[in-house]
Amino acid sequence: MGAVTEDSGTHRRQTDRQSVCRILRVTGPLVEMEYTRGIAMYDLVSIGPARLPGEIVAVSGHVVTVQAYEYTGGLAPGQMALPQGRPLSVRLGPELLGGIFDGLLRPLSGVGDWLVPGAQRNTAGDRTWSFRPSVARGEAVAEGQALGEVRDVGPLPVKVLVPPGGGGTVEEIAGAGDHPRDAVVAVVGGTEVTVGALWPVRRPRPVRERVDSHEALNTGQRVIDLLFPVARGSTAAVPGGFGTGKTMLLQQIAKWCDADVIVYVGCGERGNEMADVITELAELQDPRTGGHLSDRTVTIANTSNMPMMAREASVHTGMTVAEYFRDMGLDVVVIADSTSRWAEALREFASRTGELPAEEGYPAGLASAIAAFYERAAAVTTLGGDRGSVTVIGAVSPPGGDMTEPVTAHTERFVRCLWTLDRDLAYARHYPAVSWAGSFSRDVPVLAAGHRAAGDPAWTRRRDRVGAALAEADRLAALVDLIGIAALPARERISVLAGRLVREGVLQQSALSERDSYCGPEKTAALADAVLAVADRCRELVDSGVSPATIEEVDFGPLLRAREDTAPQDAAAVAARRDAMVARLGDVRP
Repeated sequence: MGAVTEDSGTHRRQTDRQSVCRILRVTGPLVEMEYTRGIAMYDLVSIGPARLPGEIVAVSGHVVTVQAYEYTGGLAPGQMALPQGRPLSVRLGPELLGGIFDGLLRPLSGVGDWLVPGAQRNTAGDRTWSFRPSVARGEAVAEGQALGEVRDVGPLPVKVLVPPGGGGTVEEIAGAGDHPRDAVVAVVGGTEVTVGALWPVRRPRPVRERVDSHEALNTGQRVIDLLFPVARGSTAAVPGGFGTGKTMLLQQIAKWCDADVIVYVGCGERGNEMADVITELAELQDPRTGGHLSDRTVTIANTSNMPMMAREASVHTGMTVAEYFRDMGLDVVVIADSTSRWAEALREFASRTGELPAEEGYPAGLASAIAAFYERAAAVTTLGGDRGSVTVIGAVSPPGGDMTEPVTAHTERFVRCLWTLDRDLAYARHYPAVSWAGSFSRDVPVLAAGHRAAGDPAWTRRRDRVGAALAEADRLAALVDLIGIAALPARERISVLAGRLVREGVLQQSALSERDSYCGPEKTAALADAVLAVADRCRELVDSGVSPATIEEVDFGPLLRAREDTAPQDAAAVAARRDAMVARLGDVRP
């Protein structure tokens, strides 16, 4: 598996008829070559004696510019390169689940401390896969239809599909048994079908149609699921400065969201953070299957010390892997941490090619590149007629926390949800530090309809009331700083109290707590309802003449601790805490 730089069969015969290219200039990952014929944009090239993978990004006269995906030390003018006659592609197959790969989908597990430049490792090796056919010889099948399954790859069966553009009569079908990844298991309409599939990373896999999704992706994080939900097949961005908890939030989503497959792309981040992610995923028990969560996770690690341009390819590789599983009718989440490092790779290469810089030195095509990445997310009807989705969540790391810098600004234009992390909340140890004032979700209207259809018509009102309580508390905070809490009218003092109860009793969540690191949707609704009910009772008391100072002296600890004292799905226990708290307030007298 991995990026293929050497082909067999037709592709090799094509390259045999072409002239090799001669290297003219090497500048970091930029390699200029002279060619004679048979070259096209985005073709793959094997460069130099080590056959380093590269991709053609510019053609001018008889000179082509190639971005190399490996360290180019040792390359020199006059050396040769061999065009491959096809775009950068990766081998997709059952060995992806549970694997750890670099930006070109080459395996990192078992290679020691470093992947040798030009290395072409086959993760499948001599391994065979237990194929079970689901069609018979002579049947008519269409593109995208399942021909069979591979079941010995973990908790999820991997389907072998009729390739896009294929279809027809099943002329040959392998019997149940073990087969190598590249073995032909079916012949459909004259086309051979293997267990694995080769696909160009920059070309979206086709679908029958894109559809609207009314189902939310449950992340297990209350501030997101309650206030800023994301639909399956939608997009979200997580901008935040250093130390605000981006990576921790994304790790929590990867661990607890209710997707079938997780594709975690570590794009230019620190190696120790990626090591922590891999270790935790391997140790965490999957609540859906009882096995390890890593068994249904694909990890693409292109850390900051790895080749820069492979970082640029890693996000496309991750999307291609996600679409591969989506076409099987699965819900997939792609987590990219971080897209800012990806954009920095684009900027560095653009400066070497002499491209005219735009804002802050980024290339003029930055907005188009970001849009093309996020637009591959969708809920779809697959070619085979199943429903599947790819949800994309990307971290953004603005330098100095500047939310107006180009990557953040362009990303905000193209995503459906924005979960902005607030430095003040993070420094106050409020995690997740998602700002309720600086975040949004454009998926709320469609998800509200979905909640009504699912039997929760109060979802919209609950969300609106929680948001209003936070907004009112924020409005009064400046007045409290100026004149003190005692100078506020009674009902406004209760509004300040309600805001504190919402923040500490609902929105705060501990990733280190066994009971609080994940919260089910029923418990999230119960916590919000409990806080709102207590706030309503407090307002009734002040309206009846009770001093707000008397109410503020009440111990609200049992209510605030409900999030950690109750099980992740135990809404009934939260409701009991609510009733006990309301009853205690009933004993308060003027």
